[in-house]
Amino acid sequence: MPAPGTTGEPSATAAFVEHRNLLFTVAYEMLGSAADAEDVLQETWLRWADVDHAAVRDPRAYLVRITTRQALTRLRTLGRRKESYVGSWLPEPLLTTADVAEDVELAENVSMAMLLVLETLAPVERAVFVLRDVFAVDYDEIAEAVGRTPVAVRQIAHRARGHVAARRPRVSASPQETRSAIDAFRRAVETGDLQGLVDVLAPDVVLVGDGGGIKQALPRPVVGSDRVARVLAGGLARLAGAMSLQPVQVNGQPAMIVRIRGELDSVLTLRVDDGLVTGLYAVRNPEKLRYLERATALSR
Repeated sequence: MPAPGTTGEPSATAAFVEHRNLLFTVAYEMLGSAADAEDVLQETWLRWADVDHAAVRDPRAYLVRITTRQALTRLRTLGRRKESYVGSWLPEPLLTTADVAEDVELAENVSMAMLLVLETLAPVERAVFVLRDVFAVDYDEIAEAVGRTPVAVRQIAHRARGHVAARRPRVSASPQETRSAIDAFRRAVETGDLQGLVDVLAPDVVLVGDGGGIKQALPRPVVGSDRVARVLAGGLARLAGAMSLQPVQVNGQPAMIVRIRGELDSVLTLRVDDGLVTGLYAVRNPEKLRYLERATALSR
């Protein structure tokens, strides 16, 4: 897509650039894949470039509508790809800027835990929920984007909201509680302290690994503090002295980039509730680690 002042109508290019972060965030929340979200933005630009911009009263709404339609098409394709995915599937992690974590609602909505909840929705339900509950888009605009009537969209939103409410993560801990839990977890990992790991993990903690069939990963989620601690301790024993942890913010949540002998191996995102780690999401699939080199800007 062109940069401002190159090809295309300058005002149209400027409008696209102005809303680009928003459009990327909409597409990413609908897809859980940064690479596919970028493709959706490219398709959105191509369609936007052909529009009679003088007839567009609200460029933001129009661009969100195009993005939603393109993301819905891509979402159905992704569904077929996930059916043949090897092992557990996790969203593509994004290294995020500090302002994302400071926007508590945005951070919650792009977290690994929440994106996994959104995976349980049908494509149109996901689109309606994201547009209405995350971005506060009017029902009439959503109806145009998804090809349903406003009445139908309200019904879909109600159904999706109830579905998400029954599955969404608990309210996150305070920043101080989160830092304390993350520090304790990191100390236990770096020192190989099995009891220290058990103490910082919630009784019902879940560990999910995604290697995509390219890298070795857990074949299925591991549940329970004792089991998760043993799995982590076993891996640490094999990598003694070769592993380093780099604290970062991923998807607006605390995370650690794991390096083995200096090489990027994986990213481990943590979910903290009531001072304990309740979710661990380890992405090792190298095709999903491309957005850890620089921070991605998100907005709503």
